[in-house]
Amino acid sequence: MRRSIVCGLLMVVSVFAGECRLSGQEPQASPAASSAPAPVAPAQTPPATSVPPQFNGEPVKDANGVYTIRKSSRIVVLDVVVTDAKGNIVPDLKREDFSVTEAKEPQEIQNFEPVGAHALSPDVTINSTAELDQLAPRAPVNIVLLDEFNTRFEDMAFARYSLKKFLEKQPDKLTTPTMLIAVNLQNFTVLHDYTQDKQAIIDALDHHFVAYPWQVHQYSWVAERYGTAFGTLMRVAEATIGHPGHKNMIWIGRGFPAFNFANAPVDAQQRVNTIVQRCVNMLRDARITLYSIDPAGLMVNPAEYGSAAAFNDPFGGNYEFNKLAAATGGRALYGRNDVDAEIGTSARDGSSTYTLTYRPTNTSMDPEKFRKIQVTVNRPGLTATTRKGYYLQYHAPRPDPMANPQTAQADPQAAQVNRQNPPKRVLFDLGAAESSTMVYDGVPVTLKPVDGKPDSFTVHVEGRGLAWSYATATEPRQTEVIVMASTFDKKNKELKRIARNIRVKAPADVAPTGPLDRSLDLVFDLDHDAKAVRARFVVRVSATGRIGTADTVLGAAAGS
Repeated sequence: MRRSIVCGLLMVVSVFAGECRLSGQEPQASPAASSAPAPVAPAQTPPATSVPPQFNGEPVKDANGVYTIRKSSRIVVLDVVVTDAKGNIVPDLKREDFSVTEAKEPQEIQNFEPVGAHALSPDVTINSTAELDQLAPRAPVNIVLLDEFNTRFEDMAFARYSLKKFLEKQPDKLTTPTMLIAVNLQNFTVLHDYTQDKQAIIDALDHHFVAYPWQVHQYSWVAERYGTAFGTLMRVAEATIGHPGHKNMIWIGRGFPAFNFANAPVDAQQRVNTIVQRCVNMLRDARITLYSIDPAGLMVNPAEYGSAAAFNDPFGGNYEFNKLAAATGGRALYGRNDVDAEIGTSARDGSSTYTLTYRPTNTSMDPEKFRKIQVTVNRPGLTATTRKGYYLQYHAPRPDPMANPQTAQADPQAAQVNRQNPPKRVLFDLGAAESSTMVYDGVPVTLKPVDGKPDSFTVHVEGRGLAWSYATATEPRQTEVIVMASTFDKKNKELKRIARNIRVKAPADVAPTGPLDRSLDLVFDLDHDAKAVRARFVVRVSATGRIGTADTVLGAAAGS
């Protein structure tokens, strides 16, 4: 049983991905997009002897004898909450009031934003991810998640009651756009996209049917529950990374099941550490602060959650979900019956952050080091709370082309994906993006129906979301994307999935190096199915790992 638990933890990807093969056949270039280069057949997987990209500033020689010098520089963004001795927010601090150290070395604060710097204007109203990215791209948001796979049924009922009690005290127009998500072992459901409409969230909560979580009482389902917890954190980070504003994730539930890894195989804890570190870095990259709220109240019954829950960790097991929250700069709230007040505290903190930015003075890329961060305030009696640090080992360069195209140039060999045997990470990313209705905004993607062809669509990928390689002596600049299209019936059951790996070469007249903002228009034909009422297109940029999604209605639903 212990072995099956470990195997389940190592296969987080299997929760979402299923089987996915990448076809080498590419869609036609759209006639309406003559400015975009036409797709070409994907190249073969690079040989194992190819030189990996290096970012240490030393010249790198490719197979053609061409030398390239590349340098990378980390930029660390911290969201900091400052409170006094009574727990009240302190909103009037200046840049000079803060001191930052990383790995015990003082850091220079290069950019400073006070509390409320990106608060929404009263004239703006947000009711979707698209409106958020267009009207308020740096506004703080709340993501409320109901954990229905590690929480007893009666505790879930109390959690819903407490969330509704909190919402009813808020103004009709919420000050912070809020998304509501519910997760169980079978489904990841967006109950409502970002909105400021309080009543809309309450209505979505009232209409959400909760199934009895019988797996909580089955010890053999521990691996699946761990996998779902890690997978949920990673997919939320992947989906929301395109919004550069701060995100406050309020996780209402127990988080992890009880399991003592002391009796597990020797390498189990180390392998799970890998997943923990990846989660911490992904949440950091997406600027997500995690607040975990245990709805169990004052007492923990060992018979219900396991003996480890009573003695080791209020969130179950010796992999403590509360420590994961603290690592992101959030807090774990438990042992209280006023869960609505705990939700309010989490929401308050998320909209009351200072933002500090610095470049680490220590440029070492030692993969074994955890970069511990400490922020202090020079006023006595104040406490600054932010994330604990980050890992280098599991943070390969994944630049944001929309923020800085100059740093988004990918090595042409590193960008390729093996079509026959795609990496598990690629399968997880694609499967997670496809299996929910959550909008992924890491890559700007829009759809346009092709005139006269009801099952054909032009997939438009904005150039600011792409990463183009530098030209070599023999190869022009190119970019690679994976496009996956899935159709669903009226019960939201997947009917068919098609995935294609597409490499596009830029024309010869573009500059061989430097920023390149060039969009792609790709025509994608779906197989006609009378049962299909909805289609979702997922676009993943191979060089950066970023994902964008676009949805459309089909058939009779499109005309209704």
